Amino acid sequence: MRKTALLLLVALFMFTAQQVYAAETVKIGFVDLIKALNESDSGKKAKADLEIMIKTKQTSIDEKGKEIEKLKSDLEKQSSVLSSEARKTKEDELEKMIREYQRVVTDSQNDIKKKESEFTGEILKGLRQVIEKIGQDGGYTMIIENAEGIILYAKPDQNLTEQVIKKYNESKSTAKETKETKGKGKK
Repeated sequence: MRKTALLLLVALFMFTAQQVYAAETVKIGFVDLIKALNESDSGKKAKADLEIMIKTKQTSIDEKGKEIEKLKSDLEKQSSVLSSEARKTKEDELEKMIREYQRVVTDSQNDIKKKESEFTGEILKGLRQVIEKIGQDGGYTMIIENAEGIILYAKPDQNLTEQVIKKYNESKSTAKETKETKGKGKK
């Protein structure tokens, strides 16, 4: 539905623009934001940072899983020799460990989603600023997102994705250099 509405909006805009502003040139570009997000230097760094975070959390989860398996195994081996009260205590301990394990898994997943959202939001904000600047400087009437291949055909020179990635990386590099220069001047 969203794709159809967007295509209709673009078609209506183009038709109206041709009819009303026949003398004005309509210039439309498009950007694959997902590609820009994933291929920008910041996007690559965020992805690497997330992978490290996931591995760290997975290690902790795996350790807890091993503890649970060990306790289960011990309980099964000792089940016949334990009194009912001792067995009940071990079973309660096992249930408590399983609940803790589930909580750690859920918390880890939430932490990762939150961090991913933070990274994505920050990068998208910067990409949108770059796109707006390219649109203004390049005299574009409109720049649209090519989400999930909505655009079936466009001239290759209307694809601004690589230009956006390059300008975004440059802006981040310049901002980092400025920050480092200011930091050195304070010492």
